[in-house]
Parts: sequence; structure tokens; C-alpha cells
Amino acid sequence: MIPELINKYIWLIDVFSKASPRGLPLEQILSRWESRWGEPYNRRSFFNHRSAILDIFGIDIKCNRGTKLYYIDFEDLENNKSKASWLIDSFTVNSLLSLSKEGLAGRVSVEAVPSGQKWLMSLMNSMLANEELEISYQKYTGEPLHKRLVLPYALKEYSKRWYLVALEKSQKTIRVYALDRIKDVSPTGKNFRFPDDFDVDVLFRDSFGIYAAEHKDLRHIVLKATEREAAYLRDLPLHHSQKETEPGMFSLDVAISDDLVIELLSRGNRLEVLEPRELRDRLSLEFQNAAKLYK
Repeated sequence: MIPELINKYIWLIDVFSKASPRGLPLEQILSRWESRWGEPYNRRSFFNHRSAILDIFGIDIKCNRGTKLYYIDFEDLENNKSKASWLIDSFTVNSLLSLSKEGLAGRVSVEAVPSGQKWLMSLMNSMLANEELEISYQKYTGEPLHKRLVLPYALKEYSKRWYLVALEKSQKTIRVYALDRIKDVSPTGKNFRFPDDFDVDVLFRDSFGIYAAEHKDLRHIVLKATEREAAYLRDLPLHHSQKETEPGMFSLDVAISDDLVIELLSRGNRLEVLEPRELRDRLSLEFQNAAKLYK
């Protein structure tokens, strides 16, 4: 029941995302719901769903008292980097997949993300209930299967993979688990108190990728890009701290991680690291070792 409701909440959010910024009258909202889901929908149900969407996703469906129209301020959500942005993006992808099955087969192509999506809904439900979990987890290194008691704090998507951000109970430290390496999830029936000051975006603010860095790990990185690569970087910055100091020259303040190194390597000779020296030397060595494979 809960997964079905969440799917309907997402659909309702999408209805507002496609509507005029002025909003929608209640009668139209009720009518669209009944057409889509084939079931009666009344004012009380809408108000209950409106409240649940605010509690779960932090999205406020507001009412303009003058026009009596309901709306979502998506510009405000974007400016505040709302936790709902990933949800709206995910719904868009799911909508495309549905369209391809319903009438656009062979005309809509969406990349598959085979990363443990079967756990997404059950993990979200446990997060909503603040319920402790026992997970069975196996690393890529081939280590034996580990069972761990965790407190599910957040979900994070990066590079076609979903990750669970959780407090490992025995170590009392926050760990990140790739969903495609989770073999089993078992609710324990025990609840935990979610910390009021936790914010997954703040946790990864100084990071690139899935590596949760501390502020002391920050490094000032200077990059030189070709003209074409610079255009890509302007449209899709590597990190929120990225700045273009002069044409083709970029700087960012972020912790050095394997994820960052892999990203920079993928840019090939279109992007040169000028500073810091340790990062430049590491990339140089990686390129040299790669070149040896092709000699």
C-alpha cells in the first residue's frame, strides 16, 4: 500500500510540474486523479495527500487564496536545492519508460540503471518509519557476505548507481552502501530517532561522487580546459564550487577522491590539472600506465 501511495504522490507532483505556474483549480485536480487512477477522489483525500507530500518530500502544495488555485513553487525548490529534485527527475525517467511501452516503442531510449532498484522502495519505507535494518552486504573485493545493523538516513544517486547512506550501529559511523551490493534487507522492528541536524546534501557538500569528505580534506584545484571542454563545464559544472577565473581556466574546492580522479581521467587531453601538484602527478601516472597497455 505504501509503495502505491508514494507512486501516486509522485504523479500528483508531476501534475503540478506540468501545469501553469498560476496553478490548478481543485476540481481539475480531482478530475485528473479520477481519470488517471480510475477511483473517486475528494477534497479530504487531496488535503491528506497534500499534507503527506509536505511531510515526506518537503514539497508544499500551496493555495492562492485570491484565485483559489493550488500550485507548487518549483523555482523556489530549485533555488533551495530541495530534496525533491531527484524525485521529480526519477519520475520523468519512469514516465519515459512507461511511454515507450504504451505507444513509443523503438522511439524512446533511456539508459538502464541496474543498481539494486528493487531495494529503493523498501528502504524509503524504512526511512519514513525511521526503522532499524539488518542488511547483508558484499563488497566488490570478494570479501565474505557481511550482515550489519544500520540506521537508514538517506538515499543518494551517483553515476548510474543508488547508495544507502546509513549509520552503522556497531561502529557508530556513517557509511555508504551501494544498493547493487546489498543482497538482503530485513527490518528489525526497532525504531530510531533521526537526527534533526542531518542533511545528506551537507554531508557530501565538500565531496565529488560518493566519497563523504570532511572540510579539512578540501583542496583548491585549478583546471585548464580546451575551448570545447570549457563550454561543457559551463553547462555542467564538475562541482558546486566551480568558478571560471578566466576564459578556459576553472577552479574548484573539493576533496580529492577516486571518483574525482576517474572523472578527470575521462576528460583525456581536453582538461589539464594545474594544481595541486599531488593530483597532477597522480593523473600523470595513471595516463602513463594506461599508455603502456597500448604500446
